Amino acid sequence: MLVPIYALFVEDIGGNLLAASYAFAVFAFMAGVTTLLSGRYTDRLENYRLIMALGYLLVGLGFLALTVVNSVLTLFIVQIIIGIGNAIYAPAFDAAYSEHLDSHRAGSEWGAWEAINYFTAAIGAVLGGVLVTTFGFEVMFVVMASLCFTSSLYIFRLPKKLL
Repeated sequence: MLVPIYALFVEDIGGNLLAASYAFAVFAFMAGVTTLLSGRYTDRLENYRLIMALGYLLVGLGFLALTVVNSVLTLFIVQIIIGIGNAIYAPAFDAAYSEHLDSHRAGSEWGAWEAINYFTAAIGAVLGGVLVTTFGFEVMFVVMASLCFTSSLYIFRLPKKLL
């Protein structure tokens, strides 16, 4: 929901386009470093459920924290939290997804996942724009956090055999 209007949010807290670029760089760098560590840890797990739930929980907390961000410095801190959360769940999710693929249709099954990802981003972009235009950034952040918390709880409560 946030990506297409992110620069507007950064401007609202006193930043500029360069600050938005730095904030994304902080997110991406932290996510990259943490993904390497999380991937190694994921290789030792028999069940990915808990680490995926933890990742979504951290991302949700990060989105909730965006409701109180009032400076570029606090934005950087929140971006670190969101980057770490994304990096924690992503390798575990990818590993779980890969384990459930039909080896003869891996390309089309990964293609379906990627398509769903893009369709969700398209819907989120429109919904995010509507929410911010109508209610402001805080409402959008609460909605985003709620979606993450719901995902975390759902994954946590999944029977072990499904993941």
